[in-house]
Amino acid sequence: MDRAQKEKVVEELGQIFESSGVVVVSHYEGLTVAEMQDLRAQMREAGGSVRVAKNRLAKIALDGKPCESIADYLTGMTVLAYSEDPVAAAKVVEAYAKSNDKLQILGGAMGDNALDVAGVKAVASMPSREELIASIVGCIGAPASNIAGAIGAPASNVASILSTIEERAEAA
Repeated sequence: MDRAQKEKVVEELGQIFESSGVVVVSHYEGLTVAEMQDLRAQMREAGGSVRVAKNRLAKIALDGKPCESIADYLTGMTVLAYSEDPVAAAKVVEAYAKSNDKLQILGGAMGDNALDVAGVKAVASMPSREELIASIVGCIGAPASNIAGAIGAPASNVASILSTIEERAEAA
């Protein structure tokens, strides 16, 4: 790899470190090519990516970045998993590490916050962005569905609901 290629890799890694919601560093010694491709496919499905880079170049790219604290984890055969969603990469790596002992989580970073192994596992247990959006939509839609259900109910149910609302208004 010549100097121009190294500079390009450092620039790409720098963009990854700046724009990612989470970066997880793991050792992958002993993983077969097929297992690594499986990890990459799972990460792609979750909206993240996996990158193997020389530790020295990654450390250069980390200089001055918010997640600079992960430089200590960059020893040996390391793989970087990252995603814009602050939870996706951690979830995929955690699940893959449970099923494959050859992948060992070392730590990571979420913005300025350094994460140890327990921190990565805690992030992985959080709901993903899509799960949170679905939960919020469910909360927003619940009152409307209750009103629609009440309108479709027999007249006696509507009358009792209205009297309850009236009683609450008088009590307040």
